[in-house]
Amino acid sequence: MAVDKEELQEFQKEVKAWFDANAPKDPGFLLPQSFMEVGTDKQFHFLRDWQREVYEAGYLGMAWPEDYGGGGKPQPFQDIVNREMAKRSLPFMVNIIGLSWAGPLILNMGTEAQKRAYIKNILSAEDIWCQGFSEPDHGSDLANAQLRAKKTGDHYLLNGSKIWTTLAHVAKYMILLARTDSQTNTKYEGLSFFLAPMDAPGIEIAPIRKLTGEYGFNQVFFADSPLPADCLMGEEGEGWMVAVKTLQFERGAEGGQAGGTSMVRTSVGEVVALARTVKRGGRPAIEDAHIRDQLVRFLMEEKGMRLNGARAKIKPLASERPGSLLMSVKLLESEFQRRLGAFALSLQGMNAAYYMGDPEAADRGRWQRGLFNAFSATIGGGTSEIQKNIIGERVLGLPKS
Repeated sequence: MAVDKEELQEFQKEVKAWFDANAPKDPGFLLPQSFMEVGTDKQFHFLRDWQREVYEAGYLGMAWPEDYGGGGKPQPFQDIVNREMAKRSLPFMVNIIGLSWAGPLILNMGTEAQKRAYIKNILSAEDIWCQGFSEPDHGSDLANAQLRAKKTGDHYLLNGSKIWTTLAHVAKYMILLARTDSQTNTKYEGLSFFLAPMDAPGIEIAPIRKLTGEYGFNQVFFADSPLPADCLMGEEGEGWMVAVKTLQFERGAEGGQAGGTSMVRTSVGEVVALARTVKRGGRPAIEDAHIRDQLVRFLMEEKGMRLNGARAKIKPLASERPGSLLMSVKLLESEFQRRLGAFALSLQGMNAAYYMGDPEAADRGRWQRGLFNAFSATIGGGTSEIQKNIIGERVLGLPKS
């Protein structure tokens, strides 16, 4: 759908004015940088209220259908909002699993009843979603999921556990991959995909303390937990196909997400500001020629990734290897954030040993915590090694062996 350029320019002015007037103030405690780090009630309620405020202002789910609570507008309107939020480093949308994975999946493959039941409350953050894919004994081997879902009358009984389940402690629903048939020729068969309520009997949630000392991850145990049969997404036994579709949304290889930001990314500009304040040999670190050279390299890389996002939307510029840019986003951005975080700490010299709570820590210890948390993005949603395999096989056409 063609969009009038002047209309978009006027909308951008409107969005800027709204964020100028409504951007949340510092709450007095350190906010998480991504949904994987929401570990306290204070953090959660602050972020949930913020998402609801953005949605009620009309700036979330703008391209989702009006019939289900969206805005019914062309995607460029939501793109403008997303850019303004990222540019200002505003808090992210806490219900990111619903907004970027479950919601697009339901709109793409769900029944009319499922769309009407779930979509609006995903946008308003009334219903928080989590993801039940990883299991304790199977690492990144998603297709080898062993949590059992046994059909009994009009219910399935769940037995087993899921791990690294972000937001499970506050979630109302889980997108869940479970094994409904163990007598199959391959591990990819016999899996089914569910939209599972988290208040079912027999579900136990155990918080996991992370390297940072904070919480956010959980292990979820199921013991004869009943699940209504109408929670099934697609057909029984088609779970692997549905899971792969979900991962395409999760990794940014397919569009349709509701919008907003999924994390507050550290920008090179922030690291430049840090380099102006920290000292090396008694002088500001930025006066060191080697450090300036490294900062310029980071700036070039950051700019390149931003331009790749624009390039991916122009078919003639991405026709040689369609999808290659979108399939690379998760790998490139997560590894960039990890390297940038490590560099920010190196600027602090011995002061890098301070941590959150230490009065001498720069910026309340956000750099130290940020580096530790950056590793989670290189693991969650498929490790960097798996992302490289995907790019090698699906983009470059390399053999699996």
